[in-house]
Amino acid sequence: MKKSLSHLPEYKKDELRAVTEIITEMIDAEFIILFGSYARGDWVEDKYVGDDGILYEYKSDYDLLIIVKDLAKYRYKGYRDKITGKILRMLHRDIYLSIIMHSVDEVKAAIKRGNYFFCDIKKEGILLHSSRRFRLPVVKELNPKQRLSNAKRNFQDWFESAKGFYRFFEVGLEENNLKGAAFQLHQATEHSYHTVVLAFTGYKPKLHDLEILGMQVDRLSPEFKEIFLKNTDEEKRLFKLLKQAYVRARYDMGYKITREELEYLAERVKLLQTITERVCKEKIKSLETCL
Repeated sequence: MKKSLSHLPEYKKDELRAVTEIITEMIDAEFIILFGSYARGDWVEDKYVGDDGILYEYKSDYDLLIIVKDLAKYRYKGYRDKITGKILRMLHRDIYLSIIMHSVDEVKAAIKRGNYFFCDIKKEGILLHSSRRFRLPVVKELNPKQRLSNAKRNFQDWFESAKGFYRFFEVGLEENNLKGAAFQLHQATEHSYHTVVLAFTGYKPKLHDLEILGMQVDRLSPEFKEIFLKNTDEEKRLFKLLKQAYVRARYDMGYKITREELEYLAERVKLLQTITERVCKEKIKSLETCL
């Protein structure tokens, strides 16, 4: 694991130091590891005005893996949102964070069995903080045949599940069970996202938040960025209806969604599944060439 941030500009180093300090003040972290584009050096910050006159901005997220001893202490208390909220309040600037949290035992076990998501973080990530109470094991490399087998299995299992939830959505819509249909459409989206992440990395985030899952998938293929557009207030509102359906469509009597809103969202989810199938098959084919 690397320790230097020398490839980043000073203001990025300052942001990461401030973020690390806030996290360690809030939780008893054993490790905080930067991975992804900022660790690799291919991060992006871009602003441009489109043909429609709208100012578009794209900034890479800081991808952070937080490793704790007792995950149960934090898992059900919304610490990911609390950490993000406090960082944004204290630093008074737009900082895009993608935080995952796992226990020491989970990460150790994943590295020992050769999970390439955690192995890549161990090899390529940058250590921002260590309590020095634990050591992570030596990386075990999966051979190309194992990676291919895992990618195929994950794609087949999770994509079939995603398609099944979409069929359940269609039944709910036909029966005019709009809230039930909204939940099934959420699940079709979530399982499509999990299909992509698992096929590419072998990692399944413990998340139901479509916004965070979407950001993880966007990094794997730029095509996914065009599915759920959020350039207008109406696009943001419709995506929020889908995002909220996981809980509110089941438990909140005040949750309302119309047939027209569901039909619009269903078109986007159908596109998501089309791209998911093609991109994952391309990834599998690329792994086959490595044999």
